[in-house]
Amino acid sequence: MERKRTYIWEFPVRFTHWINFLAIILLSVTGLYIGSPFLHPRSGADYSYTMGWMRFLHYIAAYVFLMMIALRVYWAFAGNRYANWRVFFPFTRQQRHDLGDATRFYLFASKKPPYAAGHTACAGIAYLFLFVMFLWEIFSGFALYQVNDPAFFHLILGGWLLSLMNVQTIRFWHHLVLYFIWAFAILHVYIAVYLDQAEKNGLLGSIFGGYKFITGREWE
Repeated sequence: MERKRTYIWEFPVRFTHWINFLAIILLSVTGLYIGSPFLHPRSGADYSYTMGWMRFLHYIAAYVFLMMIALRVYWAFAGNRYANWRVFFPFTRQQRHDLGDATRFYLFASKKPPYAAGHTACAGIAYLFLFVMFLWEIFSGFALYQVNDPAFFHLILGGWLLSLMNVQTIRFWHHLVLYFIWAFAILHVYIAVYLDQAEKNGLLGSIFGGYKFITGREWE
């Protein structure tokens, strides 16, 4: 069947995707170290500031992550139909129908892949939950930082959580949600590879170049 090369993922979508990927790796490594230091540097001025550097890198990565989330939210209103915020909510009849088809395919109850030019309805809902986890990590992270640096900006970004729950509870869930995010990432890669082989539309390459090869029967 003839396929048409179609521009799906605009540059801001791809840019935020990969910067978030790198930021999450850095946040994970530094965050795990902050929670349970696994390096034992030698004593001396050149080696004794490991925790300080880890906290500094965690803080920088957190701000980069925050800016990427803000950019992606903006692009959910300014971008094309495939980046629009509506794709994350099954409002239309077509989305609800696609949600059922996609779910059956992912559960190996159907061999028919979910043909969608952009995100499937199932993927849209999954990314919405991921976004909620991202917001929790941002708010809870700045709440923890508010303890040591009670700046008004940190209060707005999450310090207000301290009035709702204690520090240990925030720290526990901040740490635990990290594992949920990585579980999502592993599943995300698996499904992307699986769909790329099933649909044969250049799905994996599209997150680099933005283009997919569609037949015209995909819903948009």
